[in-house]
Amino acid sequence: MPAKVIAVCISEKKGERKTPVARVELRENHGIVGDAHAGEWHRQVSLLAKESIEKMRAMGLDVDNGDFAENITTEGIDLPSLPVGTRLTVGETLLEVTQIGKECHTRCAIYYQAGDCVMPKEGIFARVITGGVVKPGDTIAVIRGG
Repeated sequence: MPAKVIAVCISEKKGERKTPVARVELRENHGIVGDAHAGEWHRQVSLLAKESIEKMRAMGLDVDNGDFAENITTEGIDLPSLPVGTRLTVGETLLEVTQIGKECHTRCAIYYQAGDCVMPKEGIFARVITGGVVKPGDTIAVIRGG
C-alpha cells in the first residue's frame, strides 16, 4: 500500500492543536498558507504518522489528527527513519526533510495527560521546495537524497 496523506491541519497560533481542513496550499520556501508555523525558516511544515498517534491512543489518550500540532498526518511511511535532506513528493508538492523530532522547551498538554508525547521523537519537519495543494488521500513518495 503506498504511503498517503490522512489529514492536513492548520492553526492560527503556535503552541496549539491544529484543526483538520479539506485542503492546504503550500507555498515555496514559506510553508502552508494561513498556518502559524509558515515562514522563511527550516520548520515550515510538520509531519507525523497516524501510526504514532495510534501509539498514544493505545496509552488511553483521546487524540486525533492535528492534536500534536502536525500539519500533515501520514500513513504507511516511517517518518523518523528518513535522513535529513530526503525529498518527498506529497500530492503536487516537493518537500525536503530538515529536522527529525524537536526539543520541547515546555511540556504540552499531551505530555501532561500521557506522561509522554510522540512529536519530539517521531515528528519530522520539512521546507517547501515546490508549492501546490495537499489534501487527504494524496500519495507520498520518497526521493532518496534529493
